[in-house]
Amino acid sequence: MGIVDAWMQHPTRRFVSQPIFSSLLRWTGRSEFPEVPLEHTLQTLAQAGVDKALVSAWWGPQGPLISNDEVAEFVAASDGRLVGVAAVDLHRPLSAVRELRRAVRELGFRALRVIPWLWGLPPDDRRYYPLYAECVDLDIPFCLQVGHTGPMMSSEPGRPIPYLENVALEFPELRIVAGHIGAPWTAEIISLATKFEHLYIDTSAYKATRYPPDFVEFLRGRGAKRVLFGSNYPMLTPAACLEGLDSVGLDDDAREGFLGGNARAVFKLD
Repeated sequence: MGIVDAWMQHPTRRFVSQPIFSSLLRWTGRSEFPEVPLEHTLQTLAQAGVDKALVSAWWGPQGPLISNDEVAEFVAASDGRLVGVAAVDLHRPLSAVRELRRAVRELGFRALRVIPWLWGLPPDDRRYYPLYAECVDLDIPFCLQVGHTGPMMSSEPGRPIPYLENVALEFPELRIVAGHIGAPWTAEIISLATKFEHLYIDTSAYKATRYPPDFVEFLRGRGAKRVLFGSNYPMLTPAACLEGLDSVGLDDDAREGFLGGNARAVFKLD
């Protein structure tokens, strides 16, 4: 089976023009993030051997940066390569639940993603809780970022312990996919993925050559079924993220799970 990219987005002009992304421009040596056609995104995925990609909507306090309906259009035009991930207005929990139901039942989306730093609210804030219950009922994963924040926002909501641990304790049936490895709190997210049956980690925003040593050890061993490949395209391409993967030293089973099998199971792609 082909590779599954667990975290990417096809950028809209509203998304790439946000001032909070200025630090990412500085890191990557760019003057701006271009708005690229969908065909370019699909070609970039195909060149890296990506068979399926979870393409995310984005919603923050300022409104939708990439709307669910825009994502549905991307999915419809992708010939099956893209799978939708919903975003909702966290400040309006009841409306958010209704929008999540619409995205899953009518648009065919397979997950919900909320970015805690974008809202300035850790994942154990009361406004998330109706959404967690709905994710369980809809049988879809909840996705979020853990670790430090690259954009110019506070990193504190990304601490896995205690914030995400509280969620996993109170919603043991909820499948959780924690993106971006969790640095500088990598040991914390590894401990949670070890402790909780339904908590997973994706490697979005990290090249294989930059995985921390304790994360590599986890991926090779007890975490072989708990880690999903992700790119965070367009910040990084899937091909760039996969460079040097051979040096990680995965056996065949761990490699197959990491590159696609684990994501297919978590997001129920088959």
